[in-house]
Parts: sequence; C-alpha cells; structure tokens
Amino acid sequence: MRAPETTSWHSASWQTRPAQQQPVYSDPRALERVVAHIARLPPIVVSWEIEALRSRLAAAQRGEAFLLQGGDCAEVFADCESDTIAKKLKILLQMSLVLLHGLKKPIIRVGRMAGQYAKPRSADTETRNGVSLPSYRGDLVNGPEFTPEARAPDPELLLRGYERAALTLNFVRALVEGGFADLHHPEYWDLGFVHHAPLKDAYERIVRSIGDALDFFEGISGRRVHEATLVDFYASHEGLHLHYEQAQTRFIPRQNRWYNLSTHMPWIGMRTAGLEGAHVEYFRGISNPIAVKVGAAMDAAWLQGLVTTLNPQNQPGRLTLIHRFGAKDVAAALPKAIEAVRQTGQTALWVCDPMHGNTETTTGGIKTRRFENILKELDLAFRIHADMGSYLGGVHIELTGDDVTECTGGARGLTDHDLARAYRSTVDPRLNHEQALELAMLIAERSQSRRADKRATTAPG
Repeated sequence: MRAPETTSWHSASWQTRPAQQQPVYSDPRALERVVAHIARLPPIVVSWEIEALRSRLAAAQRGEAFLLQGGDCAEVFADCESDTIAKKLKILLQMSLVLLHGLKKPIIRVGRMAGQYAKPRSADTETRNGVSLPSYRGDLVNGPEFTPEARAPDPELLLRGYERAALTLNFVRALVEGGFADLHHPEYWDLGFVHHAPLKDAYERIVRSIGDALDFFEGISGRRVHEATLVDFYASHEGLHLHYEQAQTRFIPRQNRWYNLSTHMPWIGMRTAGLEGAHVEYFRGISNPIAVKVGAAMDAAWLQGLVTTLNPQNQPGRLTLIHRFGAKDVAAALPKAIEAVRQTGQTALWVCDPMHGNTETTTGGIKTRRFENILKELDLAFRIHADMGSYLGGVHIELTGDDVTECTGGARGLTDHDLARAYRSTVDPRLNHEQALELAMLIAERSQSRRADKRATTAPG
C-alpha cells in the first residue's frame, strides 16, 4: 500500500477520502447543524495538556516511563454516573500504584474514557428473525435496542456524547485535584470487593511499602513529595466517528498547530487504518499524540507507510503503536513489525494490547477472553522486545471497576459457566477489578524477576 500524496490539510479534508465505519444519516443537514453547534462549544481538553502528555510519552519511548491505558471497550451514556466513573479511576490508580512499585519508573495514566462512545462493527446491518436493521455502533450513533427507531443513526447523539464526555472528565479532574489520587491515602481507592485473599494481601503490602518509602523520604527531607499528592490523568478514545472529531478540531494560533480538543490521545483502529483512507488523512494533520492499532493483517509496507505518514518528522512522543496479535501469533508477527519500523529509521512508543487478539466465542455463543492468554501475550511481548533491543513501554487494556464476569480465569478461576452471572458489556468482554489488579501485579512481578536475572548475568565473577 502506498502513502497518500501530501495535500493541504484542514479539519474536514478527510471528507475527500473514502471513510470506513461511518454511519449513514437520513438528514445530512441535521448532522451539519450538530457539528457546527459542537464546534462553538468549549473544548473538552486544552492544548497544553496535550503537549504535557506528548512529553511524557516521549519519556516512555526512551524507556524512562510506562503507559497504562485502560477502560471500557465502549462507554454508554447511562454509565455517566459518579460512582461508575470513580470505580474506573480507582482501578486505574490501583494498577498504576502496583506498576510504579514493580517497574520503578513513572506511570502515565490514560483512561479509555470521556469519549469512547463509538465502536466499529464487522457488518453494517444486523439480522434477527429475518429482520435487518443498522448495526449498533455505540451510543454516539444509535441505540442497542433492536427497533427501527433505536437503530436509526441520530446526529443529536453527537451532542449527548460531547456533554457526557465533558461531564466525565470534569468529575475525574475534580477527584484528582481534590486529593483523591494522593499516594499517601490509597485507602481512598478501596473498591471494597477484592475478595481473593492472596491478591488483597499482596496489594496491601505494596501500599505499605510505598507509604513507608514516602514517610522516610519526607522525614529526612522535611518536605512533601508533590508528585505523590497530585497525579496526572489523561483521556483517550478511538477517533472513529470523524464528524465528531472534526467538530472539536481547532487551530491554536499560539501553538501554530491544529489540535483535536475532544481528547488528549485519539487512536486509529485496525479497520480504519488504510493509508488512503479518511482516518489516516484526518490524523496526520492533528498535533495530538496519536496511536494506531497494529494487527497480524498489517504487512511491513502498510506499517511503514503509517509511520512515515503520521509522523514524518519523527517527533518523540507523537506516535504510539499498539500491537494486538494474540497469544498464538505474537511470537511470529511482533518481530516482523519491530523490524519493519526499524527499517524506516523512525521510532515509536510500543504498547501491547493483549485483549483484542485473544477474543473467542464459547460453545454457548458468548464472546470472552481467557486470562491465561492475555498474560501469555504480555509475557511474550516483553521478552520479544527485550530480545530485539526494543522497549515495550505500555499496556492497553479493556477493563472495568465493576465486579463483572466477562473474561475467564484469574485468581478466582472464573469459567465459561460463570459468564452468565454478571456479563454486562454491550460489545467486548472486559477484565473485572480483580483480574485487572492481578494482571498489574503479574506485570510488576515479572519485571522485578527480569531485573534480578539481568543483574545475575551481568554480575562480575
């Protein structure tokens, strides 16, 4: 695949390219009115927050930090509630605390939230009992109920999505700035239902260890550790619905750049990453740090075209490549991807998404993911990057702070029979609070083991 020719870029230039996964609205003028309305509203994020995230991602690219990106597969408007949002923040904070302790480097916290309202689908229509209707594409587009009224794409939902994204991020900011994320008080993050005793005990030991370290440092220095009281938290979502993204894309004169101000870090999914497509055209012009999902179907030429098109100046922190090969294919596919990017002379932040490549369907027809396969892909990814002189600088995980049963395995040994107990996702299965925390602990433990092995092999004599 060849890269598109360079053209003058503006926020709507994507409309000259073929656009995949876009809904068809019955009233284009109504869509135009909503887009124009959102364009006049205050931005959800601001350019200096975006630039701060870019600098942190550049540090992760150098191996000096680690990205934790996680949240719902698809947010729903009904979950724009204080308790639900706080639970998501809590599990991400717990995971980041564990990773900080195990990896011994700063953790960049990025939520899949405050805008993750649209999802790609494998087919434009869904058929039940001989009746075909448009597929549910997320609350930003239509409703999940199988009725003609619910499934008709409604442009007014773009405005509802903007409002809920703003409300969500505003509440997260209030929590963080109010001391909710203070490392001195991780008891604020207690989810209250981590029942597996070894997991709970291990987490509490980590909390005590970090607390003791903070007390020691602050005791001998006589001052508080500012970074321990106020953490940075950023938002991300798949930039799928291009009219929604265009509506909040603005030129900032003092920066002399265009920014997508609907989120800090948008990404392109595999299904919309065609080099000549509308999504690549849109993403190449915005100055946000951006990401691309990389799968087994993406050959070297395609990947190289994306790298050079989306980050032609090889700017540190600009481009994140989120590979999602699956436990079965990662050993064969990941080295080829690393080498393909290396041949361009460009660099990127490599992140592993161990979720999407490990999706399967049970004999009962339920989509799930098995914890052992998720962990296996992560283990192999860390090893392959290290063996090739690369650095795996983050993880991208679909998770929830709720006590759901959507993925099997983990400390409590959930099986296919458990899935019916609390399967709530409308699209893809997520790790529950215990599984997510366990995964963070295993990443941290393996990192400590790798450092110990490296010290043993390099020790003199």
